[in-house]
Amino acid sequence: MSLNKNTKPELAIRSLLWSKGYRFKIHDKTLPGKPDVVLPKHKTIINIHGCFWHNHGCNRSKLPKTRTEYWYNELEVNKERDYLNKSRLKELGWKVIDLWECTLVKKELPKTMLKLERMLSLTLN
Repeated sequence: MSLNKNTKPELAIRSLLWSKGYRFKIHDKTLPGKPDVVLPKHKTIINIHGCFWHNHGCNRSKLPKTRTEYWYNELEVNKERDYLNKSRLKELGWKVIDLWECTLVKKELPKTMLKLERMLSLTLN
């Protein structure tokens, strides 16, 4: 299954990271899961998950009313793949930060960016 790249949430985070002086790679094919944002200097990965496609559990991730069993199975496969990729990255020594689409709406973005900056500053130590 082909997942979208360069989504609005990804672009928002990348723009904010760049403006704060962070330099990064995107969709690195050499790493498990082709992570959305790779900060090599900080040995940190940022995954930016769509709430529906990655089965977050928030109000943006409700199952459709039709073909419910199909969608449940499809989203569980995504969730399992996310877990395996995150585990592999951690085994390789990467810190992994997951950001959710629902925390990247305009109203939540400043708070999310503050949390992200705090997490990144911890990776420097």
